[in-house]
Amino acid sequence: MDRRSFLIGLPLALSACSAEQVWAPDDVVARAIHSAPGPKHLTLYTVKNVQSDNGAHTGLLVNASQRVMFDPAGSFRQTQMPERNDVLFGVTPRLEEFYASFHARVTYYVTAQKVQVAPEVAERALNLVLQAGPVPQAMCARSTSRILRQLPGFESVRQTWSPNNIEKDVALIPGVETREYREADEADKSVAAARIDATLRVEQ
Repeated sequence: MDRRSFLIGLPLALSACSAEQVWAPDDVVARAIHSAPGPKHLTLYTVKNVQSDNGAHTGLLVNASQRVMFDPAGSFRQTQMPERNDVLFGVTPRLEEFYASFHARVTYYVTAQKVQVAPEVAERALNLVLQAGPVPQAMCARSTSRILRQLPGFESVRQTWSPNNIEKDVALIPGVETREYREADEADKSVAAARIDATLRVEQ
């Protein structure tokens, strides 16, 4: 390939690696911010294929001075949690449950691995996720593992492209609490998205 052909193809290659910029206004984010009392924690979400157990997606709930969901290259769209480049703000426990419910269906289930952390570790995680996005498609595990590896207590997490590898590494962290979410919704997750969105609109 000559240099001219390389330069012509370069914009296409870069566009394939880029991700959509989403930036909710300051006032919208400020109104949505939610904090919770009690110990700080991180919860790793892994979406897994029911038949193969292969990981399909990774998300990270950060419960620090505020609660946010890092949903890299995610598809959860709703009306109550404004987004800034893959970070959802205002994540109440109820909205966190909706996040898991959106991904759990007849073809996929969700694991949630909760690890209690010191307040300064939670704040470090919050700052890292705020700087991480937007994340291109298929890089959810890579971006999440990169963040976790920078946190005290999570150094053993491998840098990886595989959601399953992160799940396995976090499972070895002392004190981790694991839950599974299984639902019988249709394989088409847009059905769950519409149901959740309708529920949230009524509650507004």
